[in-house]
Amino acid sequence: MPELPEVETVRRGLQPVLEGARIVRAETRRPDLRFPFPENFSQRLTGRTITAIGRRAKYLTMHMEDGPALICHLGMTGSFRIEDGPESTVPGSFRYERSKDSIHDHVIFDVVSAVQSPHRVVFNDPRRFGFMLFSDTVPDEHPMLAGLGVEPTGNALDADLLAVLFRNRKAPLKAALLDQRLIAGLGNIYVCEALWRAGLSPLRAAGTIAGPGAKAAAQREKLAQSIREVIADAIAAGGSSLRDYMHTDGSLGYFQHSFAAYDREGEPCSTPGCRGHIERIVQSGRSTFYCRACQK
Repeated sequence: MPELPEVETVRRGLQPVLEGARIVRAETRRPDLRFPFPENFSQRLTGRTITAIGRRAKYLTMHMEDGPALICHLGMTGSFRIEDGPESTVPGSFRYERSKDSIHDHVIFDVVSAVQSPHRVVFNDPRRFGFMLFSDTVPDEHPMLAGLGVEPTGNALDADLLAVLFRNRKAPLKAALLDQRLIAGLGNIYVCEALWRAGLSPLRAAGTIAGPGAKAAAQREKLAQSIREVIADAIAAGGSSLRDYMHTDGSLGYFQHSFAAYDREGEPCSTPGCRGHIERIVQSGRSTFYCRACQK
């Protein structure tokens, strides 16, 4: 499933085409994706001007002038494709190419703006785990978004906040970082990478870095910094280019070439001076990649 950096690169790819544009036609080619489309979906969008393209965790939000906000999730295989005449682009970054097979084109937006030629924006989703829902209030108040934790992209995520979030938590550190109620948008890939950068074991109890003392304070400071940096690096590289994910311009990202831990089982650890190797274990049904020698 696309993680926060992938979704952010999609948002940035859609922004110049959709912000300020008017939807002259909205078409659905099936009654549902993961969930049924909202009632009168096409009618409620046609004629609306998109005022902003936002992101909350792994959700995209399209804000409409005098209309409902649209909340979008890519699911496992969803992608947006921008068509300009015979040309088409797909914003996002994936390791394997995203589907452009029109049989999986489920939602089509025809848009016009005062500063660009008309465009067609297509949502393609072979496995149909994505969805689109309306929010008639502020999107953050929608049940899908209301319980989400802090974003990991800004200065709000710091050592002091981690101390509060993880205090007395006995769950493994990796599980705590994946808890969307605590930190929103972190996924398996970037948690593995951040823990490797911070030199922290995914197996240790989350509460061990939340206690008093200089050592715990330094550990959570390093972890907060590592999370912010790995997310920023991935966004700058255009995401991780994992299977079933692609930019709106069709290009593939390159952050996967910088993985230090994720999907590198058996390879030497690249921490300077470390003689360990990257191992793979399973936590809560998910693969965890880490170096036992230098992640404590």
